[in-house]
Amino acid sequence: MAKFSVLDLSPIVEGGDAASALRNSIDLAKRVERLGYHRIWLAEHHNIPSVASSATAVLLGQIAAATSTIRVGAGGIMLPNHAPLVIAEQFGTLEALFPGRIDLGLGRAPGGDQATAYALRRTLIGGEDRFPQDVLELMAYFAPPEPGQRVVAVPGAGLNLPIWILGSSLFGAQLAAMLGLPFAFASHFAPAQMMEAVALYRRLFKPSDRLAAPYVMLAFNVVSSDTDEEARVQATSLMQAFVNLRRGTPRPLAPPRAGFEATLSPMEKAMMDSVLTCSAIGARDAVARGLQTFVARTGADEVIISSSLFDYRDRVRSFEIAMEAWRAIEAGRADAA
Repeated sequence: MAKFSVLDLSPIVEGGDAASALRNSIDLAKRVERLGYHRIWLAEHHNIPSVASSATAVLLGQIAAATSTIRVGAGGIMLPNHAPLVIAEQFGTLEALFPGRIDLGLGRAPGGDQATAYALRRTLIGGEDRFPQDVLELMAYFAPPEPGQRVVAVPGAGLNLPIWILGSSLFGAQLAAMLGLPFAFASHFAPAQMMEAVALYRRLFKPSDRLAAPYVMLAFNVVSSDTDEEARVQATSLMQAFVNLRRGTPRPLAPPRAGFEATLSPMEKAMMDSVLTCSAIGARDAVARGLQTFVARTGADEVIISSSLFDYRDRVRSFEIAMEAWRAIEAGRADAA
């Protein structure tokens, strides 16, 4: 059975603030650890009013300190925004403090618009085009130092830190396969090329000293409540977020809005249907069916779920129901065996 994990974007809600969002992320990590989730990842985004996890490594340190067994990682660090040495030192520090529990997922997008990317980097020269070289440089910093090596990551050098390649297109799949690294696909918001990317990654994968066989983690939206009707209304917060991003008007996560879908234009409705392809919205049985179908269709080694709900209590309940659904799937497989 595939592993089951959590993707947290540390959402800032309308009427809330970043401090509350960050406290909720720490609390959520403790809760999903108790529920039995395998790992929790947070993502680097910038200049987005609904996301508080911009200083990702800092927040991961707080989450790792508040938990004891769950794996904690970045899904991901947008490597073009940073010098590889800086990331090696940051995640080397995390691994030194919390050995055997830290993951480093790497993406090549800026995590914001072009103006934000320039503000982060001061130059856009190279950028995403240098991503493969930057990944190799970063991996080298985690290797044992060579005699005479002039630049060493301290902490970082010699640490066995899992590195993942993230992607929403075929590029990441090819790079992960070439380097023999695990691959995570952002199917929770960009599902169009998911199946093609997974097939390409598995076909081209070259075993490495880090990974002997291909390993795929796929992202999946879950909005779950005690009834299908409640879940559908709660999901309108996520829907509004997608629409606002596509309109170029990002804002804090909005409260649920009954009837929201009826206000969408035909083009927006088609966009919503597409972007929510990898999603399950409903009570436990509906979520179980959605997850089971998704794993059967993709052969995912791991599913990482995102659950964006306006009310934090509803969000916690959604993760609880999702785990109940996952356990029901596992029990069904055991009975079938």
